[in-house]
Amino acid sequence: MITRILHAFSAPKPAPLPEPDEKLALGALMVRVAKSDHHYEVSEIKRIDRLLARLYGLKPIEAAKMRATCEKLEHAAPDTARFAHLIRETVSIEARVNALEALWEVVLSDGASQPEELQVLDVAREAMGLSHCDSDTARALAENS
Repeated sequence: MITRILHAFSAPKPAPLPEPDEKLALGALMVRVAKSDHHYEVSEIKRIDRLLARLYGLKPIEAAKMRATCEKLEHAAPDTARFAHLIRETVSIEARVNALEALWEVVLSDGASQPEELQVLDVAREAMGLSHCDSDTARALAENS
């Protein structure tokens, strides 16, 4: 019995999180936007999975695994701007607008945009070096997706 208790306390530590690249950063931002209103809904999770699959050519299981990693990264990251800066520094302006469109798709996936979601999205937009006009364009594209 004591052996089992000691073994429970010495369980293996989880594997370290990967260093985020622009793909994981966008995924983590999508998760952060979805969670920002304190309601991480199935519709948002499904939308994130579909976006990851579409953006990165992943199969559904691969997209779900990537989202799970992004959820862990999002939980561990101190602020939104870290991910957005990574995207800004590594991809083109067009890719940044596409990333903002993906964020808008997550915001709109549950049918209503909440102030908390819009605040996270605006912090990400600014940190990615995008304008309000870029955001309006990205939102219009997301609404037509």
